[in-house]
Amino acid sequence: QGRKRWVRVTPPGAQTGFILARADDDQQKAAIGKQGAGRVWLFLKVDDFTAEFDRLTTAGVIFEELPRHEPYGKVAVFRDPFGNRWDLLGD
Repeated sequence: QGRKRWVRVTPPGAQTGFILARADDDQQKAAIGKQGAGRVWLFLKVDDFTAEFDRLTTAGVIFEELPRHEPYGKVAVFRDPFGNRWDLLGD
């Protein structure tokens, strides 16, 4: 549709997904990485937290903190290449 471009991301077997859209103008480009207003707003839940933390660290992902234990499991915060903050969650 003209200049619009997007990709739908849905993990295998998932019932939900999300759409990634390319910023179309200067206002949208200025908002990249600020969608969560500085808060964690994306969550990646994994079955094996330690293995995934190690894999991501080896791949160059920089975590803002060491993994911590919460009532719902292990968690560590990282930023994607666009500045969005994520929680890596797992058991």
